[in-house]
Amino acid sequence: MQLKVKRLVPEAVLPAYAHGPLEDAGMDLCSVVDTVLEPGVPQAVATGLSIELPPGFEAQVRPRSGMALKHAITIPNSPGTVDPGYRGELKVILLNLGKAPYAIAKGDRIAQMIIARYEAVELMESDLSETARGEGGFGSSGR
Repeated sequence: MQLKVKRLVPEAVLPAYAHGPLEDAGMDLCSVVDTVLEPGVPQAVATGLSIELPPGFEAQVRPRSGMALKHAITIPNSPGTVDPGYRGELKVILLNLGKAPYAIAKGDRIAQMIIARYEAVELMESDLSETARGEGGFGSSGR
């Protein structure tokens, strides 16, 4: 599958697999701005890119595990969804859960993007079939 990508600014870094597509599911997304993430304040960080997904596909934007473990940087709406009809700039909502400000420089890898197929459904209002679980929700299977 080919994915159309447009650089909105010359310094934008194209998404890339760090170890290649046979070893990595996610492509790294990089920042095109210098910014500081203050603790507890979500911020949309620009990538300088837009993409054209084919119908039936979405892009999922997820945190980078190293940033989460080492610096408590996450994506509060993870995974963020990019719909196939969206043509605007990809921005990543980052949240610093740590106690100190965290600096991001132009070119830093800030998230990973996974391209995934989805199935569109037709809704049918109806009674639901019975199951052994029934309405058992949070904690219903034990600890």
